[in-house]
Amino acid sequence: MRDLLRHLGYVHRWAAGYVGQARRTMVKDLPENEILRAGPADEALLGWFTDGLGELARTLRSAEQGLVCWTFFDAPSPLAFWARRQAHETAIHRADAQGADGGAVTPAISPFPARFAADGIDELLTGFAPRSRFRAKTGQGDKVRSMLVRATDTGDEWLAEIGARITARRGPGPGQCVLAGRASDLYLLLWNRLPDPGPVTVSGDGTVLEGWRARVRVTWH
Repeated sequence: MRDLLRHLGYVHRWAAGYVGQARRTMVKDLPENEILRAGPADEALLGWFTDGLGELARTLRSAEQGLVCWTFFDAPSPLAFWARRQAHETAIHRADAQGADGGAVTPAISPFPARFAADGIDELLTGFAPRSRFRAKTGQGDKVRSMLVRATDTGDEWLAEIGARITARRGPGPGQCVLAGRASDLYLLLWNRLPDPGPVTVSGDGTVLEGWRARVRVTWH
């Protein structure tokens, strides 16, 4: 929990800096091991974390709609990018906090609102996953495999094609593997916060999902 709060407290301040100072280029940041060493002592940690979260929220609310600053994948605007990104950053780490006692995070523990979770799936599939860091290793991405993700409570669908690179689009399509379930369950599964599919129905070729879970791991870089 200490590491989690130090990491997330740093990320909130990191994001607020791009928005509040309208930074147009990526700024060199601390590596994770230094972030975890640099955080405050335990007795001050929660207050420090809360202060950073509050400052991020105030910065996002007060920013101009036409703000121009650095982002790391496409969005309707830089402000929309950072608001969405930090909402899902914080949400997924909430799941980590709920599992910090060593128990598995399950959808029964504080499920996310369906529309919010569907937006998080969309960000992951159409924003994060196509990034160059998730390219297959040389000689491992020759075969393109497809995965259809269907949120049964919102009606949203996405088709991801996993080859040398990952691409995804909104809408139905033929998937070699089909994942169907509530948006909150799919959100946690695709972010690798569930140990197994659990309430998500997996049909077709389950090895496509296994490949996704092995390949798409979002880390501080």
